Amino acid sequence: MTSIDVAKTAAALPDAWNSRTLGRVGTASVKVLRMDDSPIREESHGADELLLVLDGRLELRIAGAEVTVQAGEMYRVPAGAPHAVRPGSHGTLVIVEEPGA
Repeated sequence: MTSIDVAKTAAALPDAWNSRTLGRVGTASVKVLRMDDSPIREESHGADELLLVLDGRLELRIAGAEVTVQAGEMYRVPAGAPHAVRPGSHGTLVIVEEPGA
């Protein structure tokens, strides 16, 4: 495998909030996406999800609590926890998740 310019890959995506799989670690997918200021509706997953903000910030609502994840920070969303993206999120986000979870 060759190196991947994650920021460049995210910037080249045609639409915000549409992820691209960069690779896999075991059964987990490593994805990147470009965030814009748009909110994203609530969802939950059957497995933990790791959210790593490369640049910008991610504004979340997790089980009713408001959370801000800054550039260089990572947040683990526990399995089954309802979470939504609040307005104001922007930048580059890396997601590590189990497929079908």
